[in-house]
Amino acid sequence: MTALLILLILALLLATGTPISIALGLTVLVYLAGFSGFSMEMVDIVSQRLFTGLESFALMAIPFFILAGTFLSEGGVSARIIRFATALVGWMPGGMAMAAILACAFFATISGSSPATVAAIGGIMLPAMVKQGYPKRFAVGVITTSGSLGILIPPSIVMIVYAVSTSTSAGKLFVAGVVPGFLLAALLMAVTFVTAKRRGYPTLPRASAREIWTAFREAFWGLLLVAIVMGGIYGGAFTPTEAAAVSAVYAFVAAVFIYRDLRLRDVFRVLLSAANTSAMLLYIVTNAVLFSYLLASEQIPQAMADWVTAKELSPWAFLMAVNLALLLAGQFMEPSSIVLILAPLVLPIATQLGIDPIHLGIIMTVNMEIGMLHPPVGLNLFVASHLARMGLTEVSIACLPWVGLMLLYLVLVTYVPAVSLALPRALGM
Repeated sequence: MTALLILLILALLLATGTPISIALGLTVLVYLAGFSGFSMEMVDIVSQRLFTGLESFALMAIPFFILAGTFLSEGGVSARIIRFATALVGWMPGGMAMAAILACAFFATISGSSPATVAAIGGIMLPAMVKQGYPKRFAVGVITTSGSLGILIPPSIVMIVYAVSTSTSAGKLFVAGVVPGFLLAALLMAVTFVTAKRRGYPTLPRASAREIWTAFREAFWGLLLVAIVMGGIYGGAFTPTEAAAVSAVYAFVAAVFIYRDLRLRDVFRVLLSAANTSAMLLYIVTNAVLFSYLLASEQIPQAMADWVTAKELSPWAFLMAVNLALLLAGQFMEPSSIVLILAPLVLPIATQLGIDPIHLGIIMTVNMEIGMLHPPVGLNLFVASHLARMGLTEVSIACLPWVGLMLLYLVLVTYVPAVSLALPRALGM
C-alpha cells in the first residue's frame, strides 16, 4: 500500500508537467509531511541526503565523459570518424547508411550519450545520405536508431547511473556492454545491407588502401581515445572515473592542439555547454537518490521481493515483467530517471531469483535504447526531427520498423545471458 501511495504521488506530479527531478524530491517531501509524521529530524535527513546524494566517486565520471564528448563533437572528430567509416564500408550496398551506423558505433565509444551521437553523426550524414539518393525517411530511421548505440557501447552514462544506484561495478558493466553493443551495430548493418540491396540504394566507389589509410590516419587521434579509456579500464590502469578524467583532458588536447578545430577562446563555450548538461543530469540524480532513500527506509524493495518470492514467479516471467515496465516507463521519462527509480526496486528481486546484476544492467540499458526511439519523450526523435526538419510524427514512423528490430534484440539479450556475461567471465571479472 505504501509503495502504491508513493508511486501515485509521483505519477500525479508528473501528470501536472512537473520536471522529473523536482517531482522526485517533492514526492519525498509530500509523503514525509502528509503520511509519515513530519518532524525537524526529517528535515535534517532530507537536506543531508540532497547534499550527500552526489558523494559518489563513480558518479564523478558523468561530467567528465560529457565534457570529453562535447570537446570531440565540437572539435571535428565526428567528421573524421565518418570519413574513416565511409572508406571502410561505403562501397557495399547501402554503404553510406552502413557507414553512418559504423560511425555511430565508433563515436559511441567516446561520447557515452545517445542524443550526442545522433547530433554529431546525423548532422553530417543525414544531408549527405539524402543528397546521395537515399529516401529521407530511411536515412532518418537509420541515424536515429544507430545513435542509440551511444548508451550501450561503453563508456555509457546510463551504465554509470545504474552502477551508482545499485552499487555494482561500472567497469564490469562497461566490459559486459562491449559484445551487446557491437552485436547490435552488426545487426543494424546487416539489416541495412539486405534492405539496400533489395531496394537498389546507391553505393560509393570502393576506397583504395591508400584512401583507407589516409582516413584512418586523420581519425587516429579520436579513435586512440577508445584504446586509452577502454584499455586502461580493462587493463586495471585506472577506474572508470579516472578514465573519464583522462578522456576529458585528452579530448581537450586533441581538439585544441592536435586537430586545431577549436581555438582556446572556444574552450569556455564548450565548458559552459558541458556544465549545463552535467548540472541537469546530476540534479536528477541527487533527487533520485533521495527518492531511493525513501523507498529503502519504507522497505519497499524488500516487500516487493518477498511478494514475488511468495508468488513463485519464475526468472523468465519476472524478466518479461521488468521489460514491460521499462518499456512503459520509457514512454514518459528519460533513461537516467528510469534507471534511478526502478533499478533499486527490481535488483533485490532479481538477486533472489538468481539473475546476475550485470545482466540486469544490460537489459535495462537496451530498454533505455528503445525508449529513445519512440514518443512522447524519445530524445533521439527530437534531435533527429531538428536535424531533418521533419515533424515528430514522421520521424517516429520512420523509426517504427527499427523499433521492432530492437524489440527482437531485447528478447535475445534478456534470455541469452551469455551475450552480456561471456566477456566479463572470460576476463575473470
